[in-house]
Amino acid sequence: MTAAGPELHTLPIAARPRRTWAQAAHGLLFLVVFLFGCLMINGSQFVVLLPLRLLPFRAARKLYYEGVRYSKGAFGALLVLSCQWFAPTKLVLSFETEGQGKFTFEEIEKLVKRDRDGRVLALDLPQKAVLIANHQIYADWWYDWALTYFMGTHKDVFIVLKKSLKWVPVVGWGMQFYNFIFLARSWASDRLHLSESLSWLARRAQREASPLTFILYPEGTLVSPNTRPISKKYADKLGIPDMTHTLLPRSTGLHYSLRSLAPRISNLQLLDLTVAYPGIPTLEYGQGYYTLRSIFYDRVPPPAVHMHIRKFDVNRDVPIGNISSSNPDVLPNGSANGAVEVDIPENEREVFELWLRDLWRQKDKLIGRFLETGSLDAPTESGKPVEVQVPIQLRHNYEILDAFCFFLPAIVGWAWSKLR
Repeated sequence: MTAAGPELHTLPIAARPRRTWAQAAHGLLFLVVFLFGCLMINGSQFVVLLPLRLLPFRAARKLYYEGVRYSKGAFGALLVLSCQWFAPTKLVLSFETEGQGKFTFEEIEKLVKRDRDGRVLALDLPQKAVLIANHQIYADWWYDWALTYFMGTHKDVFIVLKKSLKWVPVVGWGMQFYNFIFLARSWASDRLHLSESLSWLARRAQREASPLTFILYPEGTLVSPNTRPISKKYADKLGIPDMTHTLLPRSTGLHYSLRSLAPRISNLQLLDLTVAYPGIPTLEYGQGYYTLRSIFYDRVPPPAVHMHIRKFDVNRDVPIGNISSSNPDVLPNGSANGAVEVDIPENEREVFELWLRDLWRQKDKLIGRFLETGSLDAPTESGKPVEVQVPIQLRHNYEILDAFCFFLPAIVGWAWSKLR
């Protein structure tokens, strides 16, 4: 397989040379490997995990829970392996050191774990967190999940999806095992379902002492020629300027999510990612340069994925409102009138919306800086570097087998023998 020319990613997809036979063969191999991995993971879920779900024993439920985590981690490893084999790139991480959500230099030095050769093995970022980011291309979620691999939370990622994806063969079935949250895009019915689902996940994560990473894109959709006018119209309605490089965020889903999680996870953190990709000119759209097909099929990935990270303690630093009357042991549901998770006073809504909008203004400025300098990192008085380069690669060769869920039957069999 030959690498693409170094500047090919700077050309719009429509202006690139015609696809070669080598690229077509590369794309076919990627599809075979990726779909085989998905089939192995989903097949293991049905053959090994589903019978455990049906057994009325506490030990079986515990094995089922751990098996689902393993299979989700297998999918996370498959995403990393797909980058490693078919679309090599790296994460370039920088950390806020001055404004809201800042890290100290001591924190940055401690959170990066390296081997003797200086290779990054892990990132000591919060284990229970809501991860929010701007949304430019469909591959955003792929790279965000790759980040959680280095955080050690890739087995415990949760996302929100359209309800129509729930029954897509293999992929949709697998996502149901993963306890992903499916919404009908009708807020009247979705708000209670979202709050109840997140409250249940938070309570379980606390009970099992397991991580939780909930990924959410407050813009709700990609920046594109179709969504830019909608953002402008929304800004005009509010009487405020529109964003330049992002869309105006919608605060409702994030607000409900934080109010549902925070009462049940006292140390819940909010990780705010500003993501930027090289090669996309000012005021152009990311999907014109990077699609899942162009990245993995044509082997033209971004040479780097830049992420600038802020960290907030939700209960201390984020104005989610007064949730002191929430009962962590009770889940919000259709009969729970007056649940503070979903009944948000108007003044608290406005305060949170303004806070999130201000965060997005800062994000918009960061992307402007990236377009000018090629870096999301701001110069600091000390001159200490805060960028960390993390190649998207598996840490160990044996994890290749993990990516295809080969170890799940052996692990469950061994654990069952110990519990008998």
